Amino acid sequence: MRRQAHRFFLLMLLIMSGSAAQAGPWQNEGSIVLAVHPYISFTELLKRYQPLADYLKDSLGSEVVVRIGRDYREHISFIGKDKVDIAYLGPAQYVRMVDKYGNKPLLARLEIKGAPVFHGYLVTHRSSGVMDIESLRGRRFAFGDPASTMSHLVPRYMLLEAGIKAEDLRDYQFLGSHKNVALGVLAGAFDAGAVKEEIFELYKDRGLRAFAKSPPFSEHLFVARSDAPTDFVQRVRAALYRLSDTPEGREILNGIKQGTTAMAPVTDTDYDNLRAVLKQLSEHGIE
Repeated sequence: MRRQAHRFFLLMLLIMSGSAAQAGPWQNEGSIVLAVHPYISFTELLKRYQPLADYLKDSLGSEVVVRIGRDYREHISFIGKDKVDIAYLGPAQYVRMVDKYGNKPLLARLEIKGAPVFHGYLVTHRSSGVMDIESLRGRRFAFGDPASTMSHLVPRYMLLEAGIKAEDLRDYQFLGSHKNVALGVLAGAFDAGAVKEEIFELYKDRGLRAFAKSPPFSEHLFVARSDAPTDFVQRVRAALYRLSDTPEGREILNGIKQGTTAMAPVTDTDYDNLRAVLKQLSEHGIE
């Protein structure tokens, strides 16, 4: 009965978030496709990225459509196989994509409150007895998507560094998104979970408490397809850099992620510390 109730809770989370197997439009003839990974619900992502698509349309003189991937792995595949023109992706997705498909033209990375790095948090309910990573033994833990930087891979590394393996947990589940993790912890279905800073800030006043913080890692970024003309890459890059120059552009930035102050230059080596983390995870059989 308890397991059935747990499964029902997970299903309801997916339905409420609107993230269950939804995808945005496919590439249209003559249109530029802007692809985004499904880290929150489809409707919320469209609300955040349509203003950017409209801005790029004005800057580039071509229609720009937003495509939301069905899951992280499909998103990586579409970028790697050059089925989209511009793509927004998380740090771990970027490293995995480069490992499998090779480098893509880099456009820009987010700058949050003046810094192009971000953190993740291990969280619990404020009334919980979980005070540190070591106290997770025998507890129920919620991850987001298996390919997510801050809702699975970096937290998994943090647990391993503290000597906590999967078998040391009472149970763990993948809930698909950061928001689902926060809701699962707040609802008491899990003792703790892993979320990015934005989601922690959103839910901390509702009872979410952080008990561990990750090291800083290079922020999410935008890339272009491999065969994109140099002129196209330069124009998109310049357009992204210009967003911070106007009130309208700054509103678009903050809409993508609260606290975003600019689009900053990015290089492949910015993700080397994350590569080291993923290598250690791979040595433990975590991909």
